[in-house]
Amino acid sequence: MKYLLKVENLWKTFNGKEILRDISFEVSPSDILGIIGPNGAGKSTLLYILVGVISPTKGKIYYFGREFKKNRSEILKKVGFASHYVSLPYSLTVEENLKVFSKLYGVKEENKRIEELLHLFKLHEKKKTLTRALSSGEMMRLNLIRATLSQPKLLLLDEPTAGLDPEYILHVRNLLKDWAEREGLAILLTSHQLSALEQVINKVLLLDRGEVLGYGPLVEVFNLFNVESLEELYFRVFKSDFS
Repeated sequence: MKYLLKVENLWKTFNGKEILRDISFEVSPSDILGIIGPNGAGKSTLLYILVGVISPTKGKIYYFGREFKKNRSEILKKVGFASHYVSLPYSLTVEENLKVFSKLYGVKEENKRIEELLHLFKLHEKKKTLTRALSSGEMMRLNLIRATLSQPKLLLLDEPTAGLDPEYILHVRNLLKDWAEREGLAILLTSHQLSALEQVINKVLLLDRGEVLGYGPLVEVFNLFNVESLEELYFRVFKSDFS
């Protein structure tokens, strides 16, 4: 099987504390992998390691069959990342922000691509608006546009629907699912909106206190834990966190 991303025995230790312990998983074309866990589980740390913001203590990461550590710059040209916690330059307009990143990513026909994505993410009317004036949901949509400008093969998304209205959550969900099915785009995402997440993912990674408690195709993990929904799975697996 052709893997776009393969993580082998990944560990992260900080000030003597193990943040991630022996994490392994794989992502293939068209996979949408949901990383599920309570606050402090290590989800964001894992994503930041996967984009090179944080270095792992040990373990291997491979993208497109190549080791990330040795080919970081080239690999990141094919990987998009968006997070609810990442801000863009406030003094630039929406359009100016996207043009700056288009040049950084080497996007061809940048004006056409920017117009296309502004319409797709329903942000076109804010094109000339200063970024500082955007709502949290609009900022997230701008981050999603930035992450998809270069037509990446793999998207890493940290709480991608945070701050979005229900109609936009449905729209973004359908858009990502369509790209995965039609273009083979692979997606990793974290989210606490379990019902919406269940409608889009086909694989799940259950993470708690830095350890993997379950991983695999969604249906298989449901069967393993004898549950029928992602919400039921969440409370079955992480019940000790609420006792």
